[in-house]
Amino acid sequence: MNTLIAIGAGIAVLGGLGAGIGIGIATGKASEAVARQPEAEGKISKTLILGCALAEATAIYGFVIALMIIIMLQ
Repeated sequence: MNTLIAIGAGIAVLGGLGAGIGIGIATGKASEAVARQPEAEGKISKTLILGCALAEATAIYGFVIALMIIIMLQ
């Protein structure tokens, strides 16, 4: 039973992998956008920070679910 709990928690944490990839891609695209249009840096930065916060929230939800799986099922 403990192995199934560990597998379930590991799968739940995989949401952080997707969030990391998403934040990396968004940061790269924002850098390209600022390089093309330096005068729009303020708008691009605001949008980037909002997008990164939402992506990071997804990773945190996965981490919380993993902790709940470990704590509740033991």
